[in-house]
Amino acid sequence: MGRRDRLISTSILRAIFKTGSSPDNEDAQPGVLARILAFFAIFNLSLARYRTRLFKKLRNEIWQIEEEEYTESFRSPSKNKRSDLVAIGDLGYSGSTFFTTPNSKYLIKSLPRAFEQSFFRDRLLEPYVEHMELNEDSLLVRITDLLYAPTTTLGAAIGTAPSHHIVMENILYGKSACAKHHQEQWETYDLKPNDYFYPERDVAGGRLAPESVKDRLIDEFPDKIRVTIDEKEELVAQLTRDSKILQGNNAVDYSLFLVRYPADLEHVPPPPGRASSWRSGILSRDRKWIYRAIVLDFFWAKDALQAQTMTGLVKVFNALKWGKDHGPMSITTTSSEYRQRFLAMVDNMVEVPDSAGRPSGEVRSGTPSSAEV
Repeated sequence: MGRRDRLISTSILRAIFKTGSSPDNEDAQPGVLARILAFFAIFNLSLARYRTRLFKKLRNEIWQIEEEEYTESFRSPSKNKRSDLVAIGDLGYSGSTFFTTPNSKYLIKSLPRAFEQSFFRDRLLEPYVEHMELNEDSLLVRITDLLYAPTTTLGAAIGTAPSHHIVMENILYGKSACAKHHQEQWETYDLKPNDYFYPERDVAGGRLAPESVKDRLIDEFPDKIRVTIDEKEELVAQLTRDSKILQGNNAVDYSLFLVRYPADLEHVPPPPGRASSWRSGILSRDRKWIYRAIVLDFFWAKDALQAQTMTGLVKVFNALKWGKDHGPMSITTTSSEYRQRFLAMVDNMVEVPDSAGRPSGEVRSGTPSSAEV
């Protein structure tokens, strides 16, 4: 891990462990001297936990995550070793940086873009908490903490270090415990409706971004998810409920994060917290794979200034006649249309047997359709 990552890791760990991040002190404000010192931080920002009581309630009461076990996840298993997070690099087109806790149970993702931070913090958080209270099996990723810089810092202003991080469950938990050759058998897919326009990939022969970025921009699942009719109905029904809250708050561009690994791998532990079937793992009908699935990246609002700007950009591309006319982007379409295409994508990729026992991609009567609201 480089110096920058180590300093960012230190600031995250300090926020998790410091006394001032306890629920009894969540409204405490730093003094004048602390604000001055914090301003000049470049990488090692002074972070705090946001809405500490709220996230503790989610962890303990809703998701049944034991608090001491959660905190210990951030410590090194060796008493003689420095407690550092594990950097896993820049995995997203947004420029986010990622860490895992030493035991791989939790993933820490930076939110470098201000409109993502404000959308989740100020607009989506309360509906998200209410939804989680009413839907214990929700497949929206479990966000266990939000860390933020409570004062202005030079590092955040010039972009050397992010001012916001989310801590969330790691749906890949268990992979690192496997032998290396078994780890290579785990597959991950970040799935979005692929019939939208992606300028980084599509315009002018795709020259707006390097291949390494375009490869991460959109995944395609080259197979079918083969499960029972009941298991498909459960998945579609839950995603219908989850996507309804996202549509209600005008969110777009979220994705289904699908994981599969060979079913013959032994002793793979489930992700932490209250178990749910699609989160813990579903056995495929042919008994070859275990599937896991959650919904990620629901931080882009359709009415954000950036989305409106990108809509104008699409019109410029079309006016310049760079190839065929381009339809809506995933980040500029309406939230209702995005939801319908998202659910249709899931419906099409899950294969179940029909009444005669033959494979079928159709859902039997009674399952919520992709157009249901």
